[in-house]
Amino acid sequence: MLRIKDLVKRYGNDKPVLKNLNLEVPGESVVSIIGASGAGKSTLLRCINRLVEPSAGSITLNGMELTGLSSGQLRKARRRIGMIFQGFNLVDRLTVMENVQSGRLGYIPTWRAALRRYPQDDIDRAFHLMERVGIAHYANKRADELSGGERQRVGVVRALMQEPEILLADEPTASLDPKTSRQIMELLQALAAELRLPVLINIHNVTEAREFTQRIVGMRYGRIIFDGDPAALDNDAMDEIYAGVPAAEREEAEHTGHLREVAAR
Repeated sequence: MLRIKDLVKRYGNDKPVLKNLNLEVPGESVVSIIGASGAGKSTLLRCINRLVEPSAGSITLNGMELTGLSSGQLRKARRRIGMIFQGFNLVDRLTVMENVQSGRLGYIPTWRAALRRYPQDDIDRAFHLMERVGIAHYANKRADELSGGERQRVGVVRALMQEPEILLADEPTASLDPKTSRQIMELLQALAAELRLPVLINIHNVTEAREFTQRIVGMRYGRIIFDGDPAALDNDAMDEIYAGVPAAEREEAEHTGHLREVAAR
């Protein structure tokens, strides 16, 4: 269970990006976060794993309060939080296997990582997961030789190598073509069920959010203004979430799968 209470994030003296936000994500659920650019979606995800430091409030994962941890405690806690990035965040000159093994850096001694002497159990697990997502045959291929969809699958396996208690995905399909985008969403949906893992996805593709996630959270101005079943995301809710996006453009966006990013104002 992820429990967020009264979360605030402010940069300097500016207005808060997140405003007393409250959210609970139970186990084995796939939840999408939608909203215009500037709504605070990415900031929310990055506060959860403290890539961004919250200004106030609490974030608890399965009973562990994350916001008050020291740097050493945080390093261990991050092992419990898998993260998938829009830009993949791979080391291009390293092989797929080496990139995947970076998901174990919180578990193995530094000397092993430096020498690339990974425990056999970790290698076996990596092959198992790579086989599951269809990239095992690329194990010794450099990351920069892969397509976008293949690179994102490497990112998924790297996150799963952490044996996380929750998976965060920050616009995981934004850099992909529509066909590959659907494949990645199908994969995340399937893995959540297989591994009994809660998944929280920041996504601009409302069509995919409706199809592949069990719950949609709509954000605007750093607040949650919709939280419910995809079937309940009607035109009124969309109007409120995407204020400032013309109706014609929104209709076109839903047909193509992608909403244009318009800064919330």
